[in-house]
Amino acid sequence: MDIISVVGLLVGLAAIIGGQILEGGHLGSLVQPTAFVIVMGGTLGAVLLQSPLHVFLVGMKMGRWIFFPPTVLPQTLINDVSRWAHIARKEGLLALEAQTASLEDPFLRKGLQLLVDGAEPDRLREVLEVEIGSYEADLKLAAKIWESAGGYSPTIGILGAVMGLIHVMENLSDPSKLGAGIAVAFVATIYGVGAANLIFLPIAKKLLTNVSRLVAYREMYVDGLVGIANGDNPRLIESRLQGYLA
Repeated sequence: MDIISVVGLLVGLAAIIGGQILEGGHLGSLVQPTAFVIVMGGTLGAVLLQSPLHVFLVGMKMGRWIFFPPTVLPQTLINDVSRWAHIARKEGLLALEAQTASLEDPFLRKGLQLLVDGAEPDRLREVLEVEIGSYEADLKLAAKIWESAGGYSPTIGILGAVMGLIHVMENLSDPSKLGAGIAVAFVATIYGVGAANLIFLPIAKKLLTNVSRLVAYREMYVDGLVGIANGDNPRLIESRLQGYLA
């Protein structure tokens, strides 16, 4: 679990709730189901409208990365590539074919199979980088639905505020109904701005950081395979890959 994400979320909520208490307010005044429905429902609708279904679903699945980021083991990959380089140097590229069965990631398996099949280094890099580019573009597009939500929610919050004020104006003759309308107006704005800056936008940035890590991992792998294809010294390949960790 990514502890810093949990801590960040709790600190942000604690600051807002603590500020409300220090000002002498009540927590119940921040709980407005009507405002919540307006802001969250409106934001969800806007995001659904702008996104293809498969992009939206992938973005939702990526949300778990905030607390459970994808596992990336670059040092293990470096050790594997270095070992393959020694095998290729001693026994030839065909000796690496037995290693493909142990790779669960289709991208890693495809890259090694291309190497075993004798693909030229430039062609090997070209084929794999095209796949990396497509992979990165798809993940970034999915991650940006959270960024879009962060852009829509403050505006929807203002819309909720206007709706609350309209309700107030319609009931000026009945003071007992004014409080509820004013509460919805202000709390809707809080929900919109707070959700954008405490939840949606930070999630988007965190997801894009994870995407960058995954892409760098694949690029490092391609660099190692090209080094093996070029017949570089295994120690040189390992040293170059270690530079990615620096």
